[in-house]
Amino acid sequence: MSVVNIRRDVDDKFYRYRMPLLQTKIEGKGNGIKTVIPNMSDIARSLSRPPAYPTKFFGCELGAQVSADDKTDRYIVNGAHDADRLRELLDGFIDKFVLCGDCKNPETDLKILKDGDILRNCKACGKRTGVDMKHKLTTFIVKHPPPKRVKGAKGAGKSAGQDAGDGGSDDELTKRIKAEAAEIPTAEQRGNVDDDWSVDTSEAAVAARVKALEGSVKSSLVLGDEEEDEDEDSPYAQFGRWLVANRKGGEEGRECSAAEVYKKAQEFGIEKKHKTVQVLAQSLFTEDAPKEIERYGAVLAKMVGDSEKHQKAMLGGFERLAGVQCPALVPNGVPKILMALYQIDVLDEEFVKNWGTHVSKKYVDKDTSKKVRRAAAPFLQWLDEADSDSDDDEDDSDDDAKPNGNGAKKSSEEEDDDSDLDNL
Repeated sequence: MSVVNIRRDVDDKFYRYRMPLLQTKIEGKGNGIKTVIPNMSDIARSLSRPPAYPTKFFGCELGAQVSADDKTDRYIVNGAHDADRLRELLDGFIDKFVLCGDCKNPETDLKILKDGDILRNCKACGKRTGVDMKHKLTTFIVKHPPPKRVKGAKGAGKSAGQDAGDGGSDDELTKRIKAEAAEIPTAEQRGNVDDDWSVDTSEAAVAARVKALEGSVKSSLVLGDEEEDEDEDSPYAQFGRWLVANRKGGEEGRECSAAEVYKKAQEFGIEKKHKTVQVLAQSLFTEDAPKEIERYGAVLAKMVGDSEKHQKAMLGGFERLAGVQCPALVPNGVPKILMALYQIDVLDEEFVKNWGTHVSKKYVDKDTSKKVRRAAAPFLQWLDEADSDSDDDEDDSDDDAKPNGNGAKKSSEEEDDDSDLDNL
């Protein structure tokens, strides 16, 4: 899907705030002809606005009847309208109801006052600026106020491609990450602290670190078969180099936190891109990946969400980590990695089963892909056996069972299976 800057007057290709390019589809004929906007909900999430708002705005500007059905995800403007014309109108909506009136940043929320006035509350500069209350859309907004929080794929400080996710858990995780990020010392603060460790700066030590870093970074730049942003100065490459330098045993001599990882991805504007998850998997983790996954579970869960595309990219990154960068992980580490990911709920059961039966050349060569999947067999077999046991227990009493992390009942036999997996 093509994406454009939310402010289309900004030509910077690394502009943080982006949205899908508006698409149209003409349906019907004669008096029943209408223009369907199939990706209106994605655009609206990018702007952190309900999709009914821009749809109604089009109707006000064109003098046409509109239909906005959130349940069926259908957003229609009566009549035949050119895509370029609707894109121009969308720019008008963004200028009037999204961009901050002071700093022109799209990171705003709408707030309706008791007297009926509507303000744009900017999270970037903190200013509150009013909207044009003479516009007909304001009446609709007052009657249909926005929800307390609209999750965005972009805008509101997020990147294009971000999923809405689960409202409650996502809010809680975001608060926790922001709280941890606030405690991270700045570079200046770190410079004023006398550390009790030192870095060997001899020529031999520096050369060894540079060689190790180059190898890891080159690995992190293998981003599959897509051509976008694969050069060494791309956000993904810079993010990969930062991860290698700041991971366990990295050049910086310290191990970054989950909050720091997410904050750094936000700085590059790629925190919700599926490629970011791949770079994260193959650049942040080491031979101790099964244990490290628990430490970084929060950031993995936030970045992956429920997206199968992100799950695929994540497994591709771990596939490269185990198959190329840390071959010692292949015999016993692969099932442990999968179990660790499964336990933090970033792997869908059906998805990983399908992954285990389909060899792919996207991230590694075919032979390596086969080796990794063969090594994953114990975990996949455990999933099948757990499903079989669950089916057999449906007719039995649930008194002696307890819920597992996936909401299903867990029997004593399944607990024995867990113990077996700890020995993989």
